[in-house]
Amino acid sequence: MSNKIQILWADDEINLLKPHIIFLENKGYTVIPVKSGNEALDELEKHAVDIVFLDENMPGLSGLETISLIKSKFPPIPIVMITKSEEEQIMDEAIGSNIKDYLIKPVNPNQILHCLKKHTDQKRIVTEKSSADYQQSFRNISMKIMNANTHEEWTEIYKELVFWELELEKSTDSNIIDILQTQKEEANIGFSKFIIKNYQNWITGKDTDKPLMSHTILKERLFKEVTQNQNTFLIVIDNLRYDQWKTIEKLLSDYYRSEKDEIYYSILPTATQYARNSLFAGLLPSEIEKKYPDLWLNETDEGNKNDYENDLLSEYLRRYGIKIKHSYSKVLNLDFAKKLNDRLSSLLNNNLNVIIYNFVDMFSHAHTDIDIVRELAKDEISYRSVTATWFEHSPLFEMIQYLAEKKVRICLTTDHGSIRIKNPIRIIGDKETNTNLRYKVGKNLNVNEKEVFVINNPLENYLPRLNITSKYVFAYNDSFFAYPNNYNHYVNYFKNSFQHGGISMEEILVPFITLNPK
Repeated sequence: MSNKIQILWADDEINLLKPHIIFLENKGYTVIPVKSGNEALDELEKHAVDIVFLDENMPGLSGLETISLIKSKFPPIPIVMITKSEEEQIMDEAIGSNIKDYLIKPVNPNQILHCLKKHTDQKRIVTEKSSADYQQSFRNISMKIMNANTHEEWTEIYKELVFWELELEKSTDSNIIDILQTQKEEANIGFSKFIIKNYQNWITGKDTDKPLMSHTILKERLFKEVTQNQNTFLIVIDNLRYDQWKTIEKLLSDYYRSEKDEIYYSILPTATQYARNSLFAGLLPSEIEKKYPDLWLNETDEGNKNDYENDLLSEYLRRYGIKIKHSYSKVLNLDFAKKLNDRLSSLLNNNLNVIIYNFVDMFSHAHTDIDIVRELAKDEISYRSVTATWFEHSPLFEMIQYLAEKKVRICLTTDHGSIRIKNPIRIIGDKETNTNLRYKVGKNLNVNEKEVFVINNPLENYLPRLNITSKYVFAYNDSFFAYPNNYNHYVNYFKNSFQHGGISMEEILVPFITLNPK
C-alpha cells in the first residue's frame, strides 16, 4: 500500500488485540493503539488518522462520549464502534451519532480488514471494479452501436451508456472516462445517421414502426392514467435529460418507486417552442398552426411561444372525449413555487394536475451567459450534480414528498434534453434567421449540407413554413452553428455550453416516468 492508512484503535484491552494489529500491519496498515477515550483524543491532536476503531466500554470517557467529542473536533474522520454490548439502546445511540459501522466482539481479523476496505479504500476498489466491468462491456456496446437499426435498440444503447456514465462518474481513472466519452460520441454519430434516415418516415406515417414521440406520448401514457386513477400529477421538468433523471431518481427512492422507466423521442426541433407545444397539443407543429392559429406563434412572431399550453391541453382532452377536472401551473420562480405548494391540498380535488418546472432549462441557458454558472457546470458530471442539488433543496422535492404522503401517482417527464456542444459549423443567414445554435430556419441559409440534416420542405414534415423558400437545418452530434462574422469570439463564447434544438441522444431520447407512492 503506497500511502499507508492510519488507524487509531481505542480499547482498554488493547493488549489482547495484538494479533489483530500485527495482521493489519502485515497488510500495510499503520495502527496507533490507545487504552482510553482521553488517549484517543490526545493522539488525534498529534496524528492525521484515516479511521478510528472504538470500544464502547472503557474507563473514563465512554465510547459514546468519545464519539461525540471526536465528531465535534474531527468531524470528517470515520468511526467504527467495536463492543461486546448487544444492547439495542447503545446500538441505536451509536448509529444515531453517525458512525460508519458497528461490530460485535469477538471480531476476527478478516472482519476488521473488510471494514477497513469498505470505509477507507472503497472508492479505489469500486473504481477498479467499475473500470474492469466497463472494459468487458465495451466491445459488446460497440457491436450494438454498429448494428443498431431500430428505435428500441438505440434506446437501450443510450440507457446502457448512461448507466456507465453514472457508474464511472466518481472514478479517478481519467483514461476509462475518456474511452467512455469517445464511445458515446461514436454512438451519437450512429444515432444521428439513424434519425436522419428515419425521422421523416416516422413523421409522415410512411413507417409504422415508430417510437412514442412528443405528439403521442400523453395519449399513450398519461390519458390511461387519468382515466384509471382518481388523481394524477404530470410534472414536466423542462430540458431534463435521462441521465439527470437517473441522478434525481435516487433522491425519490424513499417516497416513490418507478413503475415504468421509459424513453420517448422528442420531435425536431428539440426546442421548447416545438416539442412542448407538441406534447400538450398531441399534434405536430404545422398541425397546431393550422388547427389552432390563435394558439401558435412562429419564430418571427412577437410574444412567448409557449403561452397557450393549457389551451392546447384542454383541446387535446376534448378531442379524445376525456371529461376531467384539471389544472395547469408553470413554475418560473421560487415565490410561485412556494405559493403552489401552499395550495396543494386544493389540487387533490382535480383528476389531473400539470406542473411545469423551468429550472433546468433556465440553468442551461444561464450556463452560456454567466461565468460562475459555467464553473458550476463545466462538464457532464457537474451538470448532473447541480441538477441533483437543486432538486434536493427545491419546492418541487417538497411537493413530491407531500404527494407521496397522499398516495398520489406521478408521471414525470420533459420536452427535450440538451447536449454539450464542441464543434462549430459555419453558416450564413439573413436577419430573420432564428438565433438557436442547434437548428436554423430561414429562406437564405448558406451551409455545407453534408454537415447538417436539412428539411427543404417543412410542410411535408409538419413544420411551419415561414416563407415559400424557408428550410430547416439541424446540427447533430455535438456540433453548433456559428456565423463567420467575429467567428472565433463566437465559438469560444458558446463552446462547451449545453444547448438543444438539434439531433443527439441527449436531446431526443428523453424520460417518461410513472411513479407509484410507497
